Amino acid sequence: LPPAQIEGSSGINAEYGVQITIHTHLLLSHSHSPTPHSLSPFSSQTPFNTKMSSELLDNALDLMRRLPPAQIEENLAGLIDLVPDLTEDLLSAVDQPLKIAYDAHAKRDYLLCDYNRDGDSYRSPWSNKYDPPIEDGDGGATPSAGLRAIEVQANEIFDIYRDLYFEGGVSSVYCWDLDEGFAAVVLIKKTQDQSKKGQPMKGTWDSIHVVEVKETKKTGHYKLTSTVMLSIETETEATGSVNLSGSLTRQEEKDFPVNDVNPHTINIGRMVEDMESKLRMTLEQIYFGKTKEVVSTLRNQLGNSELEKRKLLSNQIGSALGGKS
Repeated sequence: LPPAQIEGSSGINAEYGVQITIHTHLLLSHSHSPTPHSLSPFSSQTPFNTKMSSELLDNALDLMRRLPPAQIEENLAGLIDLVPDLTEDLLSAVDQPLKIAYDAHAKRDYLLCDYNRDGDSYRSPWSNKYDPPIEDGDGGATPSAGLRAIEVQANEIFDIYRDLYFEGGVSSVYCWDLDEGFAAVVLIKKTQDQSKKGQPMKGTWDSIHVVEVKETKKTGHYKLTSTVMLSIETETEATGSVNLSGSLTRQEEKDFPVNDVNPHTINIGRMVEDMESKLRMTLEQIYFGKTKEVVSTLRNQLGNSELEKRKLLSNQIGSALGGKS
């Protein structure tokens, strides 16, 4: 993978004097690779028939990586208007911020994504019902009875995990059957708004973990693809407006024993927990560390004369120490 690239822009604000707006985007790959959305039982994505269509998709995805992540929905809508033939492929390949819906039957919130969508309806993991209801056919795609039991248990486990790690937010887990094994997606969304408490900070965390599971007699092979979308906004008279947003994707494959002590839910939970810890550390080092370095380089609090004095003093100290040795 090429090194992460940081994109920044700055402008002038007449009211506050200086405004710094920073858009951070992690460019992990310049080539298009298959996304886990192809596992979705609802995806109608079709293979490309011409080389030109494949090149158009690669160019569109490459452009999305370079546009401000905070405006991903507007950017995606603009691309779809430009190349409507790629609508399904773009919607399947580009992760968007998660939306929250309310399950009136279970009286609980749940998250919307491509994996629980059937047409214009979305399935709740709590009641296993679609909203709005699907009248035609079998009422919409649902997991098999055995897989539904795993889905229910996984939702209970990750609801506790979300409460302990994020202290709020919404989580949802969806499972669906595959020809060999099954697949699941773990969704977590946390939104924080402290602008009314004297701390002008708003932020959103969206994490999407897609797991493909292939079962054998005593073990299971787990392929995890995790994407985190982070957005932070703050504005003060001292710093102006600062917007920090971006996305990060990582993949991992592991084998675990499957038995009564280590069921699929435990194995998946262990992988997701480890992956989120790694992603948090990466975000902290790249997002905040690199952004602080860029801002400090662009804008020094000390004047040039003071910097020259400190540099001269440092050289004098170095010369004196060198003469003694």
